[in-house]
Amino acid sequence: MPVSQRERRQDRPQAASERFGPRRSLVGRETETVVLAGRLRDPSVRLLTLTGPAGVGKSRLAAEAAAGAADVFDEVRHVDLARDALPGRAPDGHVLLVLDGCDQPDVPPVAGIGALLAANDLLVVLATGQEPLGVYGERLLPVAPLPVPEPAPGAELDVQEVQDVPSVALFIRRARDADPGFALTAENVAAVAEICALLEGLPLAVELAAGRLRLFPPHALLARLRRRTTILAGGPVDAPERHRSLTALARWSCRRLDREQRAHLEQLAVFERGFGLAMVARVGAEDVLEPLVDGNLLTIVGQEPGEPRFAVPEPVRSFLLTELEQSGGADAALDRHAGEYQRLVTLTEPRLAGTEQEKWLGVLAAESGNISAALRRLRARGEREAVAALVTACRQPWLVQGRLREGLDWCDALAEDGPGDSALPEPLRARLVDLSGTFTAALGDADLAVRRHRRALALCKRLGDRRQGALVTARMGMALLLLGDPAGAQAALGPALATLESLGAAGPAAEAGTALAGALRVQGETRKGRELLDRALDAYRRIRDPRGLAGALRESAAFAEDGEDLDAAGRALRESLRLYDSIGERTELPATLESFALLLLRASPGQQPRAVRLIAAADALRRGFGGKVPDERWGVLEEALAGLRERLHWTGFATAWAEGLRLTPAAAVAEALAAAVPAPHAERESPAAQPLTPRQVQVAMLVSEGLTNRQIAGQLGISEWTVVNHVRQVMRRLNCTSRVQVAWSVGRWP
Repeated sequence: MPVSQRERRQDRPQAASERFGPRRSLVGRETETVVLAGRLRDPSVRLLTLTGPAGVGKSRLAAEAAAGAADVFDEVRHVDLARDALPGRAPDGHVLLVLDGCDQPDVPPVAGIGALLAANDLLVVLATGQEPLGVYGERLLPVAPLPVPEPAPGAELDVQEVQDVPSVALFIRRARDADPGFALTAENVAAVAEICALLEGLPLAVELAAGRLRLFPPHALLARLRRRTTILAGGPVDAPERHRSLTALARWSCRRLDREQRAHLEQLAVFERGFGLAMVARVGAEDVLEPLVDGNLLTIVGQEPGEPRFAVPEPVRSFLLTELEQSGGADAALDRHAGEYQRLVTLTEPRLAGTEQEKWLGVLAAESGNISAALRRLRARGEREAVAALVTACRQPWLVQGRLREGLDWCDALAEDGPGDSALPEPLRARLVDLSGTFTAALGDADLAVRRHRRALALCKRLGDRRQGALVTARMGMALLLLGDPAGAQAALGPALATLESLGAAGPAAEAGTALAGALRVQGETRKGRELLDRALDAYRRIRDPRGLAGALRESAAFAEDGEDLDAAGRALRESLRLYDSIGERTELPATLESFALLLLRASPGQQPRAVRLIAAADALRRGFGGKVPDERWGVLEEALAGLRERLHWTGFATAWAEGLRLTPAAAVAEALAAAVPAPHAERESPAAQPLTPRQVQVAMLVSEGLTNRQIAGQLGISEWTVVNHVRQVMRRLNCTSRVQVAWSVGRWP
């Protein structure tokens, strides 16, 4: 008697479990499972192929989907093409045929699959392979590696948040198979997160790494993997050979490459993760780009305006680099890579101050890993002068990206006298010392920055380089302003500005003019300072320099706030934030976020939680690049935060602070721009409505006694610059325009 459909369905679960073997719950594949279930229930789908790199878990996902679809089909059949042949005839009825491993080297199943589908209109094929089959009507479902932790720079990792990331969840599960006592802790969370990121979330690699915890703690395992990920081995003995080690997996992934494809992929493996289409063309790999991408040997890891960005995935990259080293071809590939990035940075440098600034800063930020690799290669070759020239060319992009410590380390290492013929030419050394001062000032150490700039200035004077001398003098003036010496800053910036203007250096002159305007503002010379700043703003808009304009707008906001025009201050800071966001600025963004937060507290006290979030985001950003708050700002921020803690109480403040720490730079800018900064009332509030803080009361009383800012600073143990800010706040809140009026107001206190 014929077997009924009901009887076949009753028999099927046991047969399916025998075919698929013991099922292990999938981690992080919830979306793929739902999508796959829907596709298998779609009557229009006849052939569905799961594609993705070797080791990504296509077979497990197919088995899970097949088991979940057992109630939809009359029968589910599983064929592992690594062991079994393609069926010679199509099964009868509504059948799901799972063809695992359609990319076997000696089994071209394409024509046979087409014949099976043509023979049975009710047949559905679920295939797995490293690349598409190319059969007419094929639907594709790419299977990507699992998401990895992406902590914000400088932010502390939260164990609870990290353990919920799919790649980490898989690592923890397999680690407990090897060591039942394993737990993710505050001590090992950073190492585990980096291991998963280093392995790019590839499930097989994550599982192999977790299994090594029997021998190595996470920190030791990470140190080994940083050298080469292909050291991982020890997969199950009953697994296919390619799943027992990452070397075997990578070799199997590359097995079908022809000589030309292999040569190009080896060259691309030298690149750090994330390189553009232009670099693919530079190494002549455009013709093989499509087959490499289709075969998941080259993956798209991002999108820049107008073009994708690529990477050779792990473990293929580590495998190819090892093969290159063993064949003796690594040196030539590394030299070519370094040369390409030398050219890129050199050609880009002149374009960073005009209309193309945003575009090229974005390109250099995306290529930052490759630029660093090029620097290391040039240093290994002993090309000290080439390294120094490349470092000085990276001035603007590194400042924008917040790579200040890295830049400072390169400057310090190169500026020292080298042995024999490796000594740098003095003009290049002068630029390096000056650049080290710029990085030091950006990190918040203004005193050391001044000393470095003075050393660079001495070198410039000896060389007779008038332009470079003016640039260094201007930067020394900026550092003096940060140090809290506005008079010294004015003395340096004035002559430097005149020289730069006479030489026609519009951008540097605008930068010096902005700094000089700030020095004049602090000293009360508002009208002259405002005139200088307006000239700088006009110059920046004329030459279309977004970064310079953003800095000048921040200074413009300070002038407006001093004049009680909070609406104008808000507009200037908003435009500054938008500009910084457009170029990915990191170094100057924290100060602008803090300025905006302080403005919010003055103009809209009801937005106190938002102010806390912005200050916290600024703190996280600054810690990310290793900087500190300048002394002139720290006193004001400390006072504002003390008031916020008191008004929001511990829970409200801590919640807002934690939320701010998690904001990305773009999200922090969006948070600021979402705030409404109302215009101030036409009449000033009474002093009673704007009470002085305890510190401001101390300063006001000392001012009434006739003490200078320096004397007040010495008596209170704070910086002179902080005193200047306190005096300004006291005058504003007491509605006074001079120190004499402050003394008169204090004399009327009860």
